[in-house]
Amino acid sequence: MTTVTVKLPDLLSLALAREAKARGAPKSEVIRASLQQQLADQGGDDRSPSCLDLVADLVGIFDGPKDASSNPKHLNEALEISSTIAATAAR
Repeated sequence: MTTVTVKLPDLLSLALAREAKARGAPKSEVIRASLQQQLADQGGDDRSPSCLDLVADLVGIFDGPKDASSNPKHLNEALEISSTIAATAAR
């Protein structure tokens, strides 16, 4: 997730704090929801999020082979491990 810093006029900052308290949510959540709604209302984001959009914060955080998504060998290894785990759990 990207961090953005914005300067707010005092009255807007107070309104934000009140809204966050009323929702029982962090200010950042209120800002994200408000911005997303504003952009959707203006047609700036009329598409549904892709799978990549939904997991973007996870991309690149795991170590592994560079060809993990394209080499069948890695899929077969994962399936064998999954089968072993399932068999062990079934006992």
